[in-house]
Amino acid sequence: MTRTVGTAEAGLDELRAWRPHLLLVDIDQQRAESLDFIGQRIANRRLPTIALTVRGDLKTKLAAFDHGADDIVTVPFAPEELLARVLALTRRAYGDSVPFAPVIKVAGLEIDLLEQRVRAGASDVRLTSLELALLYLLASNPGQTLARDDILDAVWGADYVAESNVVDRHIRNLRKKLRENGRHPRFIGTVPRKGYRFLPRRELLHESAS
Repeated sequence: MTRTVGTAEAGLDELRAWRPHLLLVDIDQQRAESLDFIGQRIANRRLPTIALTVRGDLKTKLAAFDHGADDIVTVPFAPEELLARVLALTRRAYGDSVPFAPVIKVAGLEIDLLEQRVRAGASDVRLTSLELALLYLLASNPGQTLARDDILDAVWGADYVAESNVVDRHIRNLRKKLRENGRHPRFIGTVPRKGYRFLPRRELLHESAS
């Protein structure tokens, strides 16, 4: 689950109420406050942190490291690179205590975040990046009911202003591409007045060898 805030002050408030496994901090937005936020999060509790910046100069990078950033990614970046850095940092910080699997296999379905690919049986399923993120979120929480607002925050971001049916519309498209039976779905169930739930239990959860 991900949460997004717009200011360093809001970030500190969020940390008091919620413990994430990793932070991504845009140090170009409110530069001084963002760097101080990285330092304060260390004083508060140790959280792996990746700094994001459009500046590639040595001074900017050294400032981020000096304030406690664990890694720096220059914008623009390939999503695959950011994901690989997130995986490497979480492995270093938590070992096996916080499992994160870029590949989920369950009930004949394979979801591969690194390759941005989904397979159902022997067939590739062509999904948009949002549909892939939505499916991965559901499959990562099998049996748990996820509210529409929580899905919206996790996939689109807390600051995203969306029409009220955006989650439902993407779920419909996802079900169609997965060839779901409306009355007897295999993968995505609807929980009336609450949200959606991934039905099968994970059979295999592993990390890529790379």
